[in-house]
Amino acid sequence: MIYWNSFGDFLAMGGYGLYVWGSFGLTALVMIIEPIAVARQRKTTITRLKRQLRAESRSHEA
Repeated sequence: MIYWNSFGDFLAMGGYGLYVWGSFGLTALVMIIEPIAVARQRKTTITRLKRQLRAESRSHEA
């Protein structure tokens, strides 16, 4: 088991703190951004499909 003498030692992670916390932060950022990006893409796709459906139904009416 690993023990740290201070909170600063914990953050430093034995000299690997930048790698550990950078990886943790990047992963957290991706986990926050990914669902937002998927929701936006879904909304855009639905809008595009509705527009295409309207255009196709108009062309069949004429």
